[in-house]
Amino acid sequence: MRDFDKWLAAFRPSIADYKYYVDFDKVFANVEAIKIPLNILNSLIGSKNIEQEFEDILRKYPETLKCIPILLAKRELEIMAMDEEGQFSFDFNRMNYAVSDYTKFMRKTGLFDLMENHIVNNLVDYATGVETGLDSNGRKNRGGHLMENLVESYLIKAGLIKGETYFKEMYIHEIESKWGIDLSSISNNGGAEKRFDFVVKGKDTIYGIETNFYSSNGSKLNETARSYKTITLETKNLGYFKFVWFTDGCGWNSARNNLKETFDVLEDLYSIADLEDGIIENRLK
Repeated sequence: MRDFDKWLAAFRPSIADYKYYVDFDKVFANVEAIKIPLNILNSLIGSKNIEQEFEDILRKYPETLKCIPILLAKRELEIMAMDEEGQFSFDFNRMNYAVSDYTKFMRKTGLFDLMENHIVNNLVDYATGVETGLDSNGRKNRGGHLMENLVESYLIKAGLIKGETYFKEMYIHEIESKWGIDLSSISNNGGAEKRFDFVVKGKDTIYGIETNFYSSNGSKLNETARSYKTITLETKNLGYFKFVWFTDGCGWNSARNNLKETFDVLEDLYSIADLEDGIIENRLK
């Protein structure tokens, strides 16, 4: 029997690589795509007649409209706002209000103040900063991909071959079709479509693998542990299929009770330390 406390104590605080924090290639590409309209709007910086000049720009260069949302740290091209005059839904892809209404939008959101009072000196630089901040929201997804990549590196190290003995991102119906097995116990008789991060074809068993890494706490951890416990119980009597979960991260310290519940019923619950100890070679091949 494995000791849960000892196992959990070996969890890592981070698996971040140097590209984890900001994807600057993405940031620069996003800014480059709107660089010309941003430079056109740069003419408004320090303007003494900003409202009229803005309206002139919109009429002459309507493409500048699309770069305004990012100045408010919004990627969506539709922005809703309301005040004593009513509720508005501004379309920045194609103008759906009068130019004067967009002028009010710029004034009331503070964007005119940002420009005319030299709070910023260059909108391209400003947008780069905004994009950098927004990209930090992608760290959770990048963290998940880091764990996927780590697990995949160990699958390859164990001699498994992509497309032959291991497969990436397979849905239940694809697994059933490829190997002629019945997974209706976890698909609610076909009513739910579960996708596994990896599927490994062992000698006598198909392994459905999930991976994740949590460096911080949150309700997601408890939901994940409960969900994977359910999958474990739903598949425990299937001799031809086993559920495998690779997880790690110090975020689990806040959800240790839920993780332990799954640990107690899921034989194939592993950490990075288990990967390093050769669990794939010893267990999944």
